[in-house]
Amino acid sequence: MTQRIVIAGAGFAGMWSALGAARVLDQAGRSADVEIALIAPKPELHVRPRLYEVDAGGMKAPLKEIFDAVGVRYIAGSVDAIRPDLHEVGIVAPDGSRSTLGYDRLVLATGSQLFRPEIPGLREHSFSVDQLDEAAALEAHIRGLADLPESAARNTVVVAGGGFTGLETATEMPARLREALGQDAKVRVIIVERNREIGPDLGPGPRPVIIQALTDLGVEWTLGAAVTAVDAGGITTDVGERIEALTVIWTAGMRASPLTAQIPAAKDRFGRLHVDRDLCVPGFDRIFATGDVAYAATDDEGNHASMSCQHAMNLGRSAGHNVAASLLGLPSLPYSQPKYVTCLDLGPWGAVYTEGWDRVVKLQGAEAKALKHQINTQWIYPPAANRDEALAAADPQRIVVA
Repeated sequence: MTQRIVIAGAGFAGMWSALGAARVLDQAGRSADVEIALIAPKPELHVRPRLYEVDAGGMKAPLKEIFDAVGVRYIAGSVDAIRPDLHEVGIVAPDGSRSTLGYDRLVLATGSQLFRPEIPGLREHSFSVDQLDEAAALEAHIRGLADLPESAARNTVVVAGGGFTGLETATEMPARLREALGQDAKVRVIIVERNREIGPDLGPGPRPVIIQALTDLGVEWTLGAAVTAVDAGGITTDVGERIEALTVIWTAGMRASPLTAQIPAAKDRFGRLHVDRDLCVPGFDRIFATGDVAYAATDDEGNHASMSCQHAMNLGRSAGHNVAASLLGLPSLPYSQPKYVTCLDLGPWGAVYTEGWDRVVKLQGAEAKALKHQINTQWIYPPAANRDEALAAADPQRIVVA
């Protein structure tokens, strides 16, 4: 009787989980005995780390040929129910029809989504770069500003959130506004950050570089202020400041997929499931969690994976290996990713590259920008639709960051 591994999600973690599982089955000569079924709305990888860039609507890569090459069955739809007691998931197809699918092992890889608190007007009047369609809507909006009467509000962009995504988005905006409105347009880009430091999660290491880049680009920032209301004409903050802006971009915070709530297990404050070093959810030996839905230790020093592409890729490789090994009774390879780096894009100014959890600056400016370009256009994309090449790339012990 054929056994089945179900993978929910086709993001970085889901895609690499599928390839990682296929690799183990291939090496064990058991590909015909175990089905790998991956469920996602479309057989494509949305290159989410690049959605702050121009032409965000095209930031996707096809996956069907890769899945066919390695023997992964693709199922169009979204998982909306997990029933651990029955070992099955509920699926909603693109046409709205519903079905169930049983599993011998499940890999939850449904990612994360932008956290939008109940701020008046936020959902109606703000943009984001969280999903492909949302980034495309922002791009169309910016192009359309040129059709509006000139005003300070038309020429102003507010970026709510001064973290990684907020900084990458804000540093792109002066050039994008001038491309839409004319090179001589008097544009204003302002970051509103509730913490007392810009880039609070990035720490003090790269902060001087970030401040220099923002200053050179003419990007302003307001610290210690939280957005309390958004309307068609701008924002209001909790310190009583009013900023007139026709473009408000929300980047403040992420939360794990709400599907994690259907598994009665420990979670962190972002909704991520606690997992062991094999990425199995404690108390649920048939369920593995990976990518942005997993609160996973990267080392023995107390560090945990961030909600990032960098960690999702190797979390996926490890989850795929271990879920297949679990099913076949083979040794696992505990997840480990002790090398931590960041490469923050800072628009036309360049970028800043750091190493270690204390984020020691190693490269900045044009040199770091060249590395960021290589990461964004090569390293994070799927392998070719060649069976041997794809399976080799799925090795969890493969060194991606040297």
